[in-house]
Formats: sequence, C-alpha cells, structure tokens
Amino acid sequence: MVKPAKEFYSKAFKGEWIRLVKDAYHNLEFTTTMHFLKKHLPRGGHILDAGGGPGRYTIALAKMGYKVTLLDITPENLEYAKKQIKRAKVGNKVDAIVEGSITDLSVFENNTFDAVICLGGPLSHVQGESNRKKAISELTRVAKKKAPVFVSIMSKYGTYLSWPLWSSEMLLPNFNSFIEHGDDYRWIGKYYCHFYTREQLKQAFAIPSLKFIDIIGLEGNVYIAKDLVSKEFKKPKIARKAFETHLKLCNDQFIADASAHMMIICKKI
Repeated sequence: MVKPAKEFYSKAFKGEWIRLVKDAYHNLEFTTTMHFLKKHLPRGGHILDAGGGPGRYTIALAKMGYKVTLLDITPENLEYAKKQIKRAKVGNKVDAIVEGSITDLSVFENNTFDAVICLGGPLSHVQGESNRKKAISELTRVAKKKAPVFVSIMSKYGTYLSWPLWSSEMLLPNFNSFIEHGDDYRWIGKYYCHFYTREQLKQAFAIPSLKFIDIIGLEGNVYIAKDLVSKEFKKPKIARKAFETHLKLCNDQFIADASAHMMIICKKI
C-alpha cells in the first residue's frame, strides 16, 4: 500500500536537515539553489518557504535579512526547525511557523508574499495531477504581483540515469508506472513521488498569472558519479572550476533533465 511521504519525513527530519550539507554532491543542490535565489529575489521583503521541512532555506534567508514564514505538513519537521532557528539566532526574522499543505494555503491572503519558494521536492510528493495543479495555483495566489516563485522537483530522466544502481527495480511493475507516467509508488520502498521531465515541468507552470524565467538542473548530470564528485570537490581548485562550469551549463535543457532535481523560476504577473 502506497503511503504519503509525510510519514517518511516524520521520521527522517534529521536526515533531511543534513542532506544538503552532508557531502559535496548533495551540497550542489543547496549551493546552486542559493545562487539563483540571490540572483532573482527582491532586495528585501517577506518570503514564504512552503514545504520548507526542517528549515534549511528559512534560516539561510533569515540570515540574509529577509522575513520568512515557514510552512510544512510534518509537525516533526517544524519542531526540529524551531530548534535550528533558535540555535541560529534568527528567530526575530522568522515571522511564523505554520503546519499546512502546499495544496491549501488558505491561511494566507492573496498577494501576501514578496517571494515564494517551494524547494527540495514537496510538489513531487503531491499525489494526483489535479492536486499538483492546485498546489501550483496556491503557491502563485499568495505571491504578490512581480514576486518570483521558485519550485524544485525530482527529475524523471535524472532519476532514470541512476537506475543501473538499482537494476533489480527495473523488473518490478512500479518501473513501468515511473517510465510511462512519472509516478513512483515505491519511493523509499512504500511512499509516493512524482517525477517530471523539463518540458512537463514547464507546461505545469504555464498558467496566465506566471511568466516563465528559467529551469535549472540543480546537481547537473553527475548523479551516477556522485561519490567521485564528492571526493574531487575536496580539492579547492577543482571544486571552484567545476562549480563555475556547472553554473554556465545548469540551465541547458539536457543538463536540467539529467539532474536529480530541477528548479523552475517564474514571476507572478
């Protein structure tokens, strides 16, 4: 029986907190995301961190001087976030910590936030296309006009490139569902996850109230060599040059599709 990912994250909040900093490969997702947040965010204002988990981005943005509201569906994530926010001494910049789903942001008025972020893949864990459309509509609704909206998801082709590491999974019926529809009903064994191609992600956000800006491949095309990447990135010169190259290529259509996570950047109009 497929279970909602909320159950997984209720037990994995500590792992999710360290995921983006535990090695150089995973840090690519965080560092690349932050690069483009800094590029497109307004100079100040109030940001909604929707599906923000244990608060990694909330804290980073609060340290930059933004006022941030953190929303997540998992109480355990939020309790852990409170501890990390206190430890980081940025509680004065965190306006609210709210339990809720990205499919229903009715606790917030229209045009509330100067920017909206939904990072790490919360949208990928929303089951059903109609519910994902509702989440996109809600994330857009609460953004002010001209506010940037950033949403990252899990990539279909990027994940497919990693299947040789788990070749036995290719023999299961779930693999056909993943290939044909992007639906994985056995994510981490028993949870649900939806995977997008770059074109599908762009189409999902092709709504009248949003202007498309870009799609970024957050880790690039190196998933299957992630251990090697983490080893090589320990050498400062190599790490610096590799990241410079990554930033030049990460919005290429092939690189975006080949990445484990993609981030779409839009602006509300």
